Amino acid sequence: MSDKKYFLAASLICADPVNIERAVRELEGAGIDYLHFDVMDGLFVPRYGLYPELLKKIKTITKLPTEVHLMVANPEPYLEIFAKAGADIISVHPEGNNHLHRTISLIKELGVKAGLVINPATPLNCLDYIIAELDLVMLMAINPGIVGHGLIPGALNKIDDLKRKLADNPEIIIEIDGGVTQESSADMIKRGAKMLVCGSSTIFKASEKITDKVNELRAVIDSQIS
Repeated sequence: MSDKKYFLAASLICADPVNIERAVRELEGAGIDYLHFDVMDGLFVPRYGLYPELLKKIKTITKLPTEVHLMVANPEPYLEIFAKAGADIISVHPEGNNHLHRTISLIKELGVKAGLVINPATPLNCLDYIIAELDLVMLMAINPGIVGHGLIPGALNKIDDLKRKLADNPEIIIEIDGGVTQESSADMIKRGAKMLVCGSSTIFKASEKITDKVNELRAVIDSQIS
């Protein structure tokens, strides 16, 4: 991670699937910082997501770092597959994971950075015995697997709580997924977020250029946090 004030990650599941290559090239040209790659199994969340062959192909056309967000009932069988496909970060959920420390250790053994994703109603004490192993903590500001839903009340206060909890671990990146809009984004960063996942509410708008939307969002954020 660099010393930038914040990073923008583009949620590829919100891009036009027929024109995914064009979207990636536009995102790279627009200066997006990360690609966010949602993987869903229809069990942990009620829909299906992206797949490793797509990630492998995407990594042949861009050097943008990619975070794989595993919204799956059992993440461990997915880890090596996505690491080999080109993931730079793999983020998993604690909910329903009986062997979270082992899962995080397996991610690190694959030479990939490890993130933990926390659902809106999950308390932050799930971090108590795993913080030292993490590179990133992602807060879900909407229920996972639901695209385009609004910010859940209380999500902003949870950023404040997480910032305090990570006071002794300032190198851990706080990321927000869901509810990121032009209205909420700067406040999220002011409260302690370092990375924002941007999707259908910000940069992927029908009939609007991705580059224009990325630049517009950055301008809004920069004007409010400077």
